[in-house]
Amino acid sequence: MDIPIGVPHWRGRTALAVLCALFVACWSSGFVGAKLGAQDADVRTVLMWRLLPLAAGLLLFTGLRHRAGRRRPDPSARLTRPQLLRQVGIGALSQSGYLLTVYWAIGLGVSTGTTALIDGVQPLVVAALAGPLLGAAVTGRQWLGLTLGLGGVLLVTWADATSPRTDAPAWAYAVPPIGMLCLVAATFLERRDPSAPRPLRNLTIHCTTSAVVFTALALAGGAATVPAEPRFWVATAWLIVLPTFGGYGLYWLLLERVGVTTVNSLMFLVPPVTTAWGAALFGEPVTVLTVAGLTLALAATWLAAVHPRV
Repeated sequence: MDIPIGVPHWRGRTALAVLCALFVACWSSGFVGAKLGAQDADVRTVLMWRLLPLAAGLLLFTGLRHRAGRRRPDPSARLTRPQLLRQVGIGALSQSGYLLTVYWAIGLGVSTGTTALIDGVQPLVVAALAGPLLGAAVTGRQWLGLTLGLGGVLLVTWADATSPRTDAPAWAYAVPPIGMLCLVAATFLERRDPSAPRPLRNLTIHCTTSAVVFTALALAGGAATVPAEPRFWVATAWLIVLPTFGGYGLYWLLLERVGVTTVNSLMFLVPPVTTAWGAALFGEPVTVLTVAGLTLALAATWLAAVHPRV
């Protein structure tokens, strides 16, 4: 009898729904943690301390697992140079590039909800490119959902960006799309990887890559400091546990279970949830246009996510 090894295949709709809900909550929490951390320190300092302890812990854990598994070697688990370089590239795009732009935008004054909403355009870009790059079909129902979602994103973004409470310069709204494109590129780079997925090993490579990048940026900019404010370290712990292990880890897990279009359609739920976080914790405005846009985003998620995997 064959015994499955690794992450189990989630068949039940309830289990899948729970994973999706956790993913959305954890991913949206990253925007909140970014704002909490940026209140007390430079963006580079926040990112350095978010990734350094995380990378160290993952390296230690995977090293112990590798040592324990030497008695039962698995030839297929051997990490080749091309695989390592691919994962380094994925980590540089999906963590370093994406996180840097998100934190930078929030540091410039763009609200957490607005930043998440601009990043919410990502599913439309992924769907548009899924055909030519992956040879995957996107149904008309999914296109309708993605289009409605884009409309919702634009409505809420407009409401937030024109609020009297927003003091970010106009050019700051061009920063989040750069991060969104980094995550899109990382998604397709991962989907074209022919090797078997190894979430823990890959997460370790991604976090180590980003730890090196952000530490280098902090050292170069004189931001490699040790903040004394307790709130900074609370925010750092928040960022390590919720968005990294919860959001980032579940992103790649769900990508294997339900496909690119469905997972990225769930991104339309991140802006509404982030807007709720922002309103509750920071007093960010919620207007009639905001509610209308969130309603469109919810409808779009249902239309685009209920059909077959890509």
